[in-house]
Amino acid sequence: MRLTRTSDLWWKDAVVYCLDVETYQDSDGDGCGDFAGLTQRIDHLDRLGVTCVWLMPFYPTRERDDGYDITDFYGVDPRLGTLGDFTEFVRTARDRGIRVIADLVVNHTSEHHPWFEDARSSRDAAHRDWYVWRDEPPEDGPKDIVFPDAETSVWEYDERTEQYYMHRFYKQQPDLNVANPEVRDEIARIMGFWTQLGLSGFRVDAVPFLLETDGQPDQLPDPHEYLADLRAFLGRRDGEAILLGEVNLPYEDTARFFGEPGTSRGDELTMCFDFIGMQRMYLSMARGDATPLARALRERPEPPRDAHWATFVRNHDELTLDKLSDDERAEVFAAFGPEKDMQLYDRGLRRRLPPMVDGDRRRTELAYSLLFTLPGTPVLFYGEEIGMGENLAAEGRQAVRTPMQWTGDDKAGFSTADPADYPNPLVEGEFGPARVNVHDQRQDAGSQLAVLRRLVESYRESPELSWGAHEILPAGDDAVLAHLATTGDGAVLALHNFAGHGVEVETESPRLSGGTLLTDLLGENDVTVGEGGKVRAELEPYGYRWLRVSTPLDDPARATAD
Repeated sequence: MRLTRTSDLWWKDAVVYCLDVETYQDSDGDGCGDFAGLTQRIDHLDRLGVTCVWLMPFYPTRERDDGYDITDFYGVDPRLGTLGDFTEFVRTARDRGIRVIADLVVNHTSEHHPWFEDARSSRDAAHRDWYVWRDEPPEDGPKDIVFPDAETSVWEYDERTEQYYMHRFYKQQPDLNVANPEVRDEIARIMGFWTQLGLSGFRVDAVPFLLETDGQPDQLPDPHEYLADLRAFLGRRDGEAILLGEVNLPYEDTARFFGEPGTSRGDELTMCFDFIGMQRMYLSMARGDATPLARALRERPEPPRDAHWATFVRNHDELTLDKLSDDERAEVFAAFGPEKDMQLYDRGLRRRLPPMVDGDRRRTELAYSLLFTLPGTPVLFYGEEIGMGENLAAEGRQAVRTPMQWTGDDKAGFSTADPADYPNPLVEGEFGPARVNVHDQRQDAGSQLAVLRRLVESYRESPELSWGAHEILPAGDDAVLAHLATTGDGAVLALHNFAGHGVEVETESPRLSGGTLLTDLLGENDVTVGEGGKVRAELEPYGYRWLRVSTPLDDPARATAD
C-alpha cells in the first residue's frame, strides 16, 4: 500500500511547540509577555519548522495556579492583550502555515469565576449544580490529591452555604460538575467559540479527572461516550480540528481514550501524550541502557488509524516520573535531580534537560533525536530549541517557566522593563541569557538551535517516521535502540546509543534487502545493507544516526514493506 499523506490528518507529521504567552515576548514594556510580542516572534517559529503552536492558558485569571484558575473562558487576560490581539496572532500564524491549539481547562474554575460566586451565594442558586457539593466528604469519593504539598483533602468547607465543594487540584479551583448537562453544553460552547476565532483544536487538561464522577451525587452515563460526543461536536465545527489529551495512565487505560478498543477508527481523543515512553526514556538515559525504552515501545498499543501518540522530552511544567517504580524513580533522581529542591511532589523533577546532563550537548541531542524519530507527533516546550535551563529559585513549577532568552543582554531581549518586573526571574549562570540565547545561536552553525532545525527538517522530509509502521530491532548491545519505520514507499532506520562510550551496532531486518544503500539523513557516511538484511554501523558516545532506504516501486520487496 502506498503512503498517502492527507491534509485533514495534518497532526500526524506536525511539529508542536508549547509556549506560555506571558513568558515569551513583551511588546509594550510592562514586563509581561503578550500576544503582540508573540506575533512579532512568529518568524522564529517559522524558521524552526514549527507547524502547530500550543498556547498554555491565556484566559483571565487570578494567577493562583499558573493561569489554570480561570475566571472567564471567553476572554484574554488583560495583561496579555485583547481578543483582537489573539486573532491577529492566529491569522499571522496561519499565514506562515502554522496552526494554533490552546489549553482546554474545564475540570474546574477559579473560585472567583462568576459561576462559582453565584453557586456559593445560595443552595438554590442557578449555578449551584454546576459544581459538586456534599454535606460531608463522602467515604466513596475521590481521595487522590494532585498537589500534596499544598492540599490535604479534595474537599473544602464553604461557610456561606455550610457544605463542602470538591476540588481535585487547589482549593481555590472548585471542580465543575461535568455530569450536569448544562455544564457539558457550556463546554461545547467554549470550544465552539475559540474554534470560530481560528483555533485548530485543544490540548485537553487532565482528561481522566474531567471524566471521573465516582462518589459524586450525579454520574456520567458513559464517560467515553461523552468524550466521543465532544470529538463529534468539534468535527462538525472544523473537520480538521484535534483534541490532544493529557492522559497519564498505564498504556492499556490510556489507549481507551482514543476510542472503542478493537475498532479501526479513533472517535475520542485525536492524540494522547506518551507519558510512559517519556519516563522510560529518562530511565534509559540514567542507566545508559536502551532496554527500558525499548520495552515501553513494544508494550505501547497501536492507536486507531485516525489517532496518534504525542511524544515529548518533558511535560510543560512538571517532568513527572510517577509511572516508574520507586527504585526506578530513585535512579532517575540520583542521575538528574539529586537535590531535594530539584524534585517536585516526590514524583517528578522541576528541571530542564540541559542542566540535568551538566550541559552535555551529546546527551541533549540524543534525546531530541529520539523525540523526532520515535513513533508519534513530536511536542517541543519553548526554549528547548536553544537549550535553556531552569531557575530553581522560582517557586514550584515556575522554575521551568522563565522568560524566553532572545539576546545575551541582562534583559534577555524579552522586555525593556526591569527584570524585577518579569513574571518569573531569568535563568542565571551557565544557562542564562549571556550564554544561551536565540541571537547568538542563529549565527552559529553548530549551535543547539541549528541542530534542532536540522532534526525538524529531516523529520519533515521523512514521512516514514510519522506515517509508517515501527518495529524495534535487535541491536547486539543493550545500550543501543534500533528501530525501523516503514511504509510502502521506503523505510528509515534510526540508531541511538545511550552509552557514554562508542559502540558498533549490528542489527538486521527481513525488510532490508542485501546490497541496498542506506543514506545518512544527517550527513554521516552512508551504509550498505549486508546479506540477510544485516546492517553494521558505528555510533559515537551518545551518538545517533538516521538511515534512509527507498525501495523502487516495482521491486517485489515492497510487498514485505507493506
